[in-house]
Amino acid sequence: MSALLEISGLEAGYGASQVLFGLDLSIAAGEVATLLGRNGMGKTTTVRAVLGLVRVSGGSVSFGGERIDGWTPDRIARSGIAVVPEGRQLFHNLTVEDKLTALAAKR
Repeated sequence: MSALLEISGLEAGYGASQVLFGLDLSIAAGEVATLLGRNGMGKTTTVRAVLGLVRVSGGSVSFGGERIDGWTPDRIARSGIAVVPEGRQLFHNLTVEDKLTALAAKR
């Protein structure tokens, strides 16, 4: 099965502070993946880099076989990538299913 999301040698950070050092990750269509780690390990930076919210300084991010690092966040979202915020930050009165339905890409 080929990867739907492919992260290869990803490097990213904030200003002079590098957070990700050569991250590799591959997720096939239909798979579920979880990023685990203690605070400061790069989970949020990884997600932000995939979403185009943090500049990728090395490596690549591909989605559906197309390289997306360097795309604007709105273009990435239109390609079908979305994040459901954790906790009560947004849409606090919706169920998980409601959130996923609301953010599903129209095809």
